[in-house]
Amino acid sequence: MELVNLKDAQDTATFCEAVQRGLGKQQGLYFPTEIPTLENVPALLELPFAERSIQVLRALLGNELNEGELESIVQAAFTFSAPVVPVQDNIATLELFHGPTLAFKDFGGRFMAQTLARISAGKPITILTATSGDTGAAVADAFHGIDNINVVILFPKGKISDLQEKLFTTLGDNIHTVAVEGDFDACQSLVKTAFDDPDIREGLHLNSANSINISRLLAQVCYYFEAVSQLPAQAREQLVVSVPSGNFGNLTAGIIAKAMGLPIKRFIAATNMNDTVPRYLKSGEWAPKSTVATMSNAMDVSQPNNWPRIEALIERGYLDKASLKGECVDEDYTQIAMRQLAQAGYTSEPHAAIAYRALSHDLQEGEYGLFLGTAHPAKFRETVENVLGQPLSLPKALAEVAGKDSLAVTLPSSYAELKRYMLDSLA
Repeated sequence: MELVNLKDAQDTATFCEAVQRGLGKQQGLYFPTEIPTLENVPALLELPFAERSIQVLRALLGNELNEGELESIVQAAFTFSAPVVPVQDNIATLELFHGPTLAFKDFGGRFMAQTLARISAGKPITILTATSGDTGAAVADAFHGIDNINVVILFPKGKISDLQEKLFTTLGDNIHTVAVEGDFDACQSLVKTAFDDPDIREGLHLNSANSINISRLLAQVCYYFEAVSQLPAQAREQLVVSVPSGNFGNLTAGIIAKAMGLPIKRFIAATNMNDTVPRYLKSGEWAPKSTVATMSNAMDVSQPNNWPRIEALIERGYLDKASLKGECVDEDYTQIAMRQLAQAGYTSEPHAAIAYRALSHDLQEGEYGLFLGTAHPAKFRETVENVLGQPLSLPKALAEVAGKDSLAVTLPSSYAELKRYMLDSLA
């Protein structure tokens, strides 16, 4: 698999090289030079999830990982389901929260951890990543206890739910967590600065587990195939997928799946009030505003890192821009959508509710809509209970950490402070 840095065409990498580097030169994203087209999609959709995923990833990766390696990675990573649950006659949700940390990022986090553990040959690695919620938990769980790999997770202090935070700040061991006095974009900026600092990048053998890492992105392609495999043939012919979007890795994976031949008619990029992309798709002007805090905090991103990858897919002809629409959903409509879903017998958290609202608002006659459920409602228990006015029980994974103390340290949004902390803690 050949990948190219979207900021520097001279900077190329194999899949294994890109997984270990994380970011390319000039903080550029690695992306495939070519997306393969699958000729046997109907047959693939008849296979079990893991078996199909091995074939999808084999088409993307070529012969970089031998058959036994890829098979063992996938079998170890994808150990949970991704069911499609009908909500209305022509609308269903893809539940991506049945993994160990109850969020869609378990797929990418576990695939990356298994891949890195196999290709690093025991060399020391430091994973540095920023989270607006679910990434932190998924990455921490996936890498916890893996020899020779330290993980540093930055998150915006006071801006993610308490239960989200507890899932990754209570582990300890090789998992180090930092509450940054700033927003998620400030956390991302610190990560990017660290990758430009040779003292940290080379001294600590730096890597990142954000959706900027190509391994996480490719893993997510697989559950789009799983979703379509569960739909009746008639629904596949007119499928519209609504993706709750923050950093835009999830949508990027869906577009790759479509480019490979998966029957998806069009996509909706559903955002909260951090609506840089919906405004851009309407006006053609890229004009990020200051990040706004919302109840869908995992999507509180005003400068999404993965957007250059989507631009590359459009520019290379893998996606007609007309088949991608952006929809901004404000706080009031988010709550309305949560209540509408509850009336239909389905309990949802704010991120999925935004995707549902955008989908139901835009779905045309004859189309079938699928919106992505990216996190278990209990991860946003307080918000869900306040909006719906009814108690919500905690699943086991959350109940076990609810009473534990956070081990996170608090730092200002200062790279000098972060560098000092990392050198003192990890060097």
